[in-house]
Amino acid sequence: MKLLEEILDYNHEFVSEKKYEKYATTKFPNKRMVLLTCMDTRLVELLPRALNVRNGDVKIVKNAGALVTHPFGSIMRSLLVAVYQLQAEEVLIIGHHDCGMSGMKPDGILEKMRQRGISDEALDTVTYSGIELNDWLKGFENVKESVEHSVHMVRKHPLMPKDVPVHGLVIHPSTGKLDLVIDGYQA
Repeated sequence: MKLLEEILDYNHEFVSEKKYEKYATTKFPNKRMVLLTCMDTRLVELLPRALNVRNGDVKIVKNAGALVTHPFGSIMRSLLVAVYQLQAEEVLIIGHHDCGMSGMKPDGILEKMRQRGISDEALDTVTYSGIELNDWLKGFENVKESVEHSVHMVRKHPLMPKDVPVHGLVIHPSTGKLDLVIDGYQA
């Protein structure tokens, strides 16, 4: 059985047995918070439990590395929507140790793209469109500095209200221990 078939079969059972009822909530976060974190598989269940959040408590935005790389990209737009439309009153940015983006070099990804059939012509098209691939695909060297950078991008954004605390933390993906990087109440 293919993965998609397995997912759809399970979903049919999930819906028909009304297993969704225990997850019923509204679109507004109970804890009035939006969280930006990494898409790392180790954080799927660990992070919410380490933060004591349940379904309906927070808005969660995920991307590779919990990075805000562009002030007008989709990550920043999602954070602003959470604040202005969905009643979030605080922002948490949580990176993690042993992140796949840590030390990531663009050359490695570009080579893997080529191996999977992406032509140099396609890469050139992206570059001609104004995207500097080496910057776009670059990771970070230090997770604490990366979190500080993302907090700064959000806090200094011209459309983010100044009264919204923006916190920065780093989680240990094996234990769930949180290290405070920036206390948004103090900043």
